[in-house]
Amino acid sequence: MARVMAWGVAVVSLVAVVVALLIQARLPEAWRPSIPATPDHAAGLAFPLVGAFVVARRPRLVVGWLMCAGGLFAGLSVLVGMLMFQAAGAGSMETAGVLRIASGITWAFGGGILAVLVPLFAPDGRLPSPGWRVHVAVSMTVFATLAFLLAVRPKPAPGALRRPAVIPNPLKIEALAPVHLQLYEAAYLAMEVCVVVALLALAMRFRRADSAMRRQIAWPLVTFAVYIVFLLLGDDYWAPAVFWTTLIPVALMVSILRYRLFGIDTVVSRAFVATGLIAAVSGVYFGVGAVSSLLVAGYHQVAGLAAALFAGAFFQPMRRLLQRAVDRLMYGPVGDPRLLAERLTQEVRRADPAEALSVVVEVVRDGLAVDGAAVRVSGGLSVESGDVGASPREIALVWHGEPVGRLLIGRPGARRFAAAHDERVIATLLPYVADVAHAARMAADLQRSRERILAAREEERRRLRRDLHDGLGQTLGAMAMTINIARISIKRAPGTADDLLKDLHSGMEAVTGDIRELVYGLRPPALDDLGLAQAVRQLAEATLTRADEEGTAVEVVVDGELGDLPAAVEVAAYRIAQEAVTNVRRHARASSVRIALVREAGQFVVSVEDDGVGLRQDCRAGVGTSSMRERAAELGGSCFVTSRPGGGTLVEARLPAAAPLAEAGRAVRGAAGSARE
Repeated sequence: MARVMAWGVAVVSLVAVVVALLIQARLPEAWRPSIPATPDHAAGLAFPLVGAFVVARRPRLVVGWLMCAGGLFAGLSVLVGMLMFQAAGAGSMETAGVLRIASGITWAFGGGILAVLVPLFAPDGRLPSPGWRVHVAVSMTVFATLAFLLAVRPKPAPGALRRPAVIPNPLKIEALAPVHLQLYEAAYLAMEVCVVVALLALAMRFRRADSAMRRQIAWPLVTFAVYIVFLLLGDDYWAPAVFWTTLIPVALMVSILRYRLFGIDTVVSRAFVATGLIAAVSGVYFGVGAVSSLLVAGYHQVAGLAAALFAGAFFQPMRRLLQRAVDRLMYGPVGDPRLLAERLTQEVRRADPAEALSVVVEVVRDGLAVDGAAVRVSGGLSVESGDVGASPREIALVWHGEPVGRLLIGRPGARRFAAAHDERVIATLLPYVADVAHAARMAADLQRSRERILAAREEERRRLRRDLHDGLGQTLGAMAMTINIARISIKRAPGTADDLLKDLHSGMEAVTGDIRELVYGLRPPALDDLGLAQAVRQLAEATLTRADEEGTAVEVVVDGELGDLPAAVEVAAYRIAQEAVTNVRRHARASSVRIALVREAGQFVVSVEDDGVGLRQDCRAGVGTSSMRERAAELGGSCFVTSRPGGGTLVEARLPAAAPLAEAGRAVRGAAGSARE
């Protein structure tokens, strides 16, 4: 029943406005209104229709009914006013007088409902606080006073007559003639004050609301505020006032029903930028066109072309300038993403390396005005500021094509609502966040590598101690006893001494084998026997031939001198290539592999590239990948594993190849060779 009533009111109001427009078009010129339409026309059309739509979805919400009632009064006011002019034009002055009273009363009640009650009860159907009931009573009294003064208006002074004849007033009070105009102006001023106070109530509700409610209130707040500006400017601005009045109920509907609730600050920002661009480009165009036409008389095409070129050249810089100015105006110091990036850079420079990621998160949270922000770096490192909530927005952090973590953004804070401005801030700060996240990950990896190196060194020392003590130590001890026994037996039993010496020779060979195994564990012998390039080629061919009966084509490219590389670099390069080739054999299903050993200025690059299936989207670094990165990090280098654009995987390690390390490398190789001999 409620829906039927609401749609009935909407139909009646719509018909009333349409009939009023038809009557207005047929009025005599002398009785036709001075302006073709008023905000009451728009209110009578838009408010009841949107109000009925709101009532159909939320029948108990008082705002929908107020929109229907206020719009109906506005529509009836327009219709009765046109009927009044029609009757007066036909000579029925008494009828026109009665209709004039009805027009004034419906106008006053419609204005009171739409301009005061609707803002006070929007968007949830409740007053901001019980104390606002006083304002409701005062406002309704003011509008009722306006209706009364319109109903009892005395005969106007001869100089105030704007129509061919005076419409008689059956309820006129001539005693009010000396003060009627002053009373009406005072009441009208009081009405404007009541409307502004109702808008202030909506603004106070906006200021105290949370982010979700702010997004609701922002739409009607802005539309009502602009309408009040037109109201205060007077009848000269009837056209924009009529157009803007149609937007108010739409904004109320968006606010009440939360239908596609966009941030109003985005609309305002883009409106300011568009208006500024139109004004600036138009000024440049017409200015350059005028100057060109003066300098090149008679050549209007040249002037137009020059104006167009200058306007186009100014467009993009002007757009950026206006956008920054609007962002600063709406959001304050955090409004300009460029300034935020500079602030982020300065604070990261001043911060301790261990705290750089925390500084980044704080700047991001402040710049976006959200409840919380966090960075989750691949490898387990996590830094959070505030509360990101249960379902934060996640943005991937990518450093030179490599995922390094995720940026988590919580809900918009109480200071403002979500906006396109946030997207500009995110787009500007994201590369900086990715850089710091990568640096934090590298620092964490380096720290873990150092810890693993220390642990591995101690384990290796323990293993060498055990092998030397339990193996070589006992063997050498037994050999010393054998020598003593042989010395004692060599005179009395030469045959026994000869057997002991034979056993001693076998023991010496076993000791040599044990030493060789220890040395081989420290450094692959192929590096000294074949050199790095040939050792890597032999390793790749042997590994991939075993993996695939059809064979995998292997290409090893060498660029630069590799003979004087430090021993540690040779071992790291060999082990990284060994692990990369092993991964190709296990996972890639590749038909060809290209291994490049390149000596550049100050560094040595090892790259293993295949044409296989590439990395999976959910691929995580395993033990082998971590081992390659750790070996590179131990020497101060880096190692990256990425997917190739055309398919396949690329492993690239960059290792230092400084000359001062070469002597140490040759010494180690010499020691290892001597041990094998």
